[in-house]
Amino acid sequence: MHFTQVKTILSAKNGMNLYRGCLHGCIYCDSRSKCYQYEYDFEDIEIKENAIELLEDTLKRKRKKCMIGTGSMTDPYIPLENTLEYTRKALSLAYQYGFGFTLITKSNLVLRDIDLLTAINKKTKCVVQMTLTTYDEALCKKIEPHVCITKERVEVLKELHKAGIPTIVWLTPILPFINDTKENIQGILNYCIEAKVYGIICFGMGLTLREGNREYFYQQLEQKFPDLKEKYIQKYGMNYQLISPNNKQLMQLFYKICRENSILFDNQKIFQYLYTLENKNSYTQLSLFD
Repeated sequence: MHFTQVKTILSAKNGMNLYRGCLHGCIYCDSRSKCYQYEYDFEDIEIKENAIELLEDTLKRKRKKCMIGTGSMTDPYIPLENTLEYTRKALSLAYQYGFGFTLITKSNLVLRDIDLLTAINKKTKCVVQMTLTTYDEALCKKIEPHVCITKERVEVLKELHKAGIPTIVWLTPILPFINDTKENIQGILNYCIEAKVYGIICFGMGLTLREGNREYFYQQLEQKFPDLKEKYIQKYGMNYQLISPNNKQLMQLFYKICRENSILFDNQKIFQYLYTLENKNSYTQLSLFD
């Protein structure tokens, strides 16, 4: 790990990443892409040393309350969070200054902060987003080797629901010839029904590969699925978007099950929900884009 000083912490859309790089080891991670200009080994975690100080200063001066987001590039609950507690400190500031919060994670460490998540949700709004890619736990350990397995993430979703905290699942990526099966999608959706999730984000059955993450993905295929690397290259070449041959039937299954169980699946509506802070005092809505 290494420390760095940054000039700003919140993006124009009120998103932030307290860390850069990751140790989860997911074979498909887009954050490895060269377009993000990370100058170190991806496993060499960059810690934004002055992030919490900057965040407090920013929230103090912000004219409108809004939703603060984190986790789009780096999971806010990487192992270092156990000791550094940057995410917990950020949650505490959001609560203190009356801002909403949403985060994306694959880690059950999020339950450590259920007290703050609940407090924020009672005061303003808090939504936890969780990525689920495979119902097969052995496969989960292959494609997401250094993070809690799917069943443990589902238990997190259930605990959050019990606490009154709404949850969103990211059903992505679905890797062609690996987890793009009816059994897998049905299994994940059954988990979502059990956990009473509010919505599921899905961009189709497939994944995207860019320079940087493409090379890492193919390297991992060679090690873990040696018969598939050549199949991928022959079918997809250097394509950015790799759509599963089963996309149509799996998406039909996805829509059908979501409709039958009143789970929101319109991505635009889900993002609007995530980005909108309902003021519980005045009942006005403020967007993340304001």
